Amino acid sequence: MIYLLIAILIILAFLGAPLFTIIICAAMMGFYTSEIDLSVLTIELYRIADTPILLALPLFTFAGYILGESNTSSRLVRLTQAFFGWMPGGLAIVAFIVCALFTAFTGASGVTIVAMGALLYPALKQAGYKKKFSLGLVTTSGSLGLLLPPSLPLILYGVIAQQMSRGLDISIEKLFIAGILPAILMIVMLSVWSIWTNRKHPIPLIAFSFQKALSAVRESIWEIPLPIFVFAGIYSGYFAVSEAAAVTALYVLIVEVFIYKDIKFSKLTAIIKESMIMVGGILMILGVSLGFTNYLIDVEVPVKLFEICQTFVSSKLVFLILLNIFLLILGAMLDIFSAIIIMVPLMLPVALEYGVDPIHLGIIFLANMQIGYFTPPVGMNLFIAGYRFNKPIIDIYKATIPFMLVLLLAVLIITYCPWLSLVFIS
Repeated sequence: MIYLLIAILIILAFLGAPLFTIIICAAMMGFYTSEIDLSVLTIELYRIADTPILLALPLFTFAGYILGESNTSSRLVRLTQAFFGWMPGGLAIVAFIVCALFTAFTGASGVTIVAMGALLYPALKQAGYKKKFSLGLVTTSGSLGLLLPPSLPLILYGVIAQQMSRGLDISIEKLFIAGILPAILMIVMLSVWSIWTNRKHPIPLIAFSFQKALSAVRESIWEIPLPIFVFAGIYSGYFAVSEAAAVTALYVLIVEVFIYKDIKFSKLTAIIKESMIMVGGILMILGVSLGFTNYLIDVEVPVKLFEICQTFVSSKLVFLILLNIFLLILGAMLDIFSAIIIMVPLMLPVALEYGVDPIHLGIIFLANMQIGYFTPPVGMNLFIAGYRFNKPIIDIYKATIPFMLVLLLAVLIITYCPWLSLVFIS
């Protein structure tokens, strides 16, 4: 009977049933067969609702949706180009920085490709960059920035890891700090490669103009303080993460609606609705997943999984290699929120047994998922870029592979050099 129910759940999943229904059915089935009262699921949902850090999730999401609908992307491009356009490969570097910052606030939901693509792709071609290079750059940059605060996936990983931490200190603040150097490494490596690959096709430099720089600063003067709320507020201890999220959401609302007037007040209701639908979906999946996680722990699935791994994997080094391969495949098939919610409860206990720091694991996880977004054949950003730029999917594959190889090298460095992630929090 149990195998029949499992088969039915798998079939329903392939037919497109909502993920949370599959998870909660599996959890209920597990608890029922173990003769555990099903009220444990209700208790788990309440425990999630009572987690203070979760307040940051809807607030940062709302701020990201507001920025995505406004003209922030245009102002950000002009600002960074005014300061970096004089450098060799300046516009490519601008694209990496802008996309990383934009993704950090809006999440890796394809918004960056849609919003930034209309600006950066034509600009790169007009500046003299090859079409293939420009297409690959914009596509791969769509998920760049997942490791920068206030990344929603970082927050979500932290919430789940705290439930599985065995008393370890896994704070959101530490995750935010841990992601900074790895994110910078990725941007620097992509920038160096972009300069190198275009060395035989010199791109005309944009001479630095103090007047243009000052004009760009004045135009973006209200948005420049945004990172300060997150970085300075949280790291100085003046704000908790949830308080920084509240201040950011209120500030973005005032700036984009009342000062810049990019968003009409009448449109605000639709933006709130869209952002909260996304948050509601995440919270529903999170609640039922943690209920299911409790069942897995009760029946010692992580322990058994570790015992199986030990049979075939004897060292931490080999474990990390296999972990990277698995996460790349996972990132190509699942959206990042589902992947975090489903896999972290299983992976974290096993990784701890191999001596992997939980903060470092979070950075490894998200760095791999970032690449998974454009890993052929089914990475989500590949199809978004193909639709956005009206290009055959094969062309998108070919354009992104060089960038993917550079980022794979960066992920290997991040994985096998824990210092990058842990230097500022140890």
